[in-house]
Amino acid sequence: MPVFGLMPIFYRVIGLVVLLAVLAVGAAALAWHFQDWRYGRQMAEQARLHAEALNQLTLAAARQQQAEQDKRLALEQRLSASEQTHYRALSDAQRDQGRLRDRLATADLRLSVLLDAASSHSVPASASTRSLDNDAPRARLDPAHAQRIIGITDDGDNGLIALRACQAYVRAVAR
Repeated sequence: MPVFGLMPIFYRVIGLVVLLAVLAVGAAALAWHFQDWRYGRQMAEQARLHAEALNQLTLAAARQQQAEQDKRLALEQRLSASEQTHYRALSDAQRDQGRLRDRLATADLRLSVLLDAASSHSVPASASTRSLDNDAPRARLDPAHAQRIIGITDDGDNGLIALRACQAYVRAVAR
């Protein structure tokens, strides 16, 4: 029976090996759970930091967008004020030009030109011509010619006003 006498020891050794294996598996499972918990905690911390970083980026982008909108609004207000100023100047110039045309049409106002002293004998001066500059001879312009001259100066004035408006616009946008 020596074989049977060894059997209990054999079973004991096998039982001990199985017990050690179960303990090793349990320890490994415990280690895996601990690692899982530790990595889970690290992942949660990393996710929180990532969310905070995204929140900060979102806030910075919102602030930048608001600053750009404020700049655009200020530019629009400056351009609107400039446009109103130039529109007022244009309408004033057109009103003044209209009055001048009306005065020319009603013979309330006559345009005249200075005559060169050397050529004054070739152009007859009208009897009602008055001299303003040290008795220099003057000749009245035909009302049709005066209207054309006023039209040319109107176009020039309108062009200058438009040029000033364009320059103001470029200065405002270039800021």
